[in-house]
Amino acid sequence: MEFPKNDRVSIELGEDGVAQVRLVRGDKMNALDPEMFDWIIRAGQVLHDMKGLRAVVLSGEGRAFCAGLDTASFGRQPKDDEPALTERTFGNSNKFQQVATQWRKLPVPVVAALHGVCFGGGLQIASGADIRVAHPDTRMAIMELKWGLVPDMGGYALWRGLVRDDVLRELVYTNREFSGAEAKEFGLATHVDDDPHAKATAIATEIANRNPHAIRGAKRLSNHMADGTTDELLMEESLEQHAIMRTPNQIEAVMAGMAKRAAKFVDV
Repeated sequence: MEFPKNDRVSIELGEDGVAQVRLVRGDKMNALDPEMFDWIIRAGQVLHDMKGLRAVVLSGEGRAFCAGLDTASFGRQPKDDEPALTERTFGNSNKFQQVATQWRKLPVPVVAALHGVCFGGGLQIASGADIRVAHPDTRMAIMELKWGLVPDMGGYALWRGLVRDDVLRELVYTNREFSGAEAKEFGLATHVDDDPHAKATAIATEIANRNPHAIRGAKRLSNHMADGTTDELLMEESLEQHAIMRTPNQIEAVMAGMAKRAAKFVDV
């Protein structure tokens, strides 16, 4: 499935299996308008079924990763046929949650590169990534209370396990701004780097050089950790391992490691 050219999101799949996904509404700091929501979801749908995909780097062009909801959309009246927020139109999510939760649902790891501004919905989208690399001076905030709203784009589900409860409550209740360096202390960023895109790409490239079947299995296990019981997780580990052991890619990983050469895996 090819991704149509548009003025909101671009996808480029490299030969190494790393897809560079960029928010390209740079003149508006990649703020989220209705078209941006639609194109981000379409991008996720294409990536989900993309052949040869091993990892994703998610970034924003221009001066920001994403400034959050476009303020021009605040006064927009819902269309007559627009589903209610409580309707689950994308599995367990509504449309606005899907733009963030879909990154966690992708079968491969997603590494987000954050710079400039990462506010509100933009931070919730970044939180859907498996790994986040932020420039130390990135301006970040859980912004919704500033507008009299609550975070409702999947943030609470995605922040679970990342941020200490009292820290998260303060950031939500006060909508105070914090830096990329502080985000690492809070758990909202994995790494801080002066070139977050280069660092994110390096991590994604390293992931892409691992057994793609094992990487997908590891992501499924990671996703189950938040709400699976101990018994369920122990069984899931065994099921994933049983499916991988002695398969061609697993054998290739062993042979390549012993020979100290690059592995040549068969893609999923």
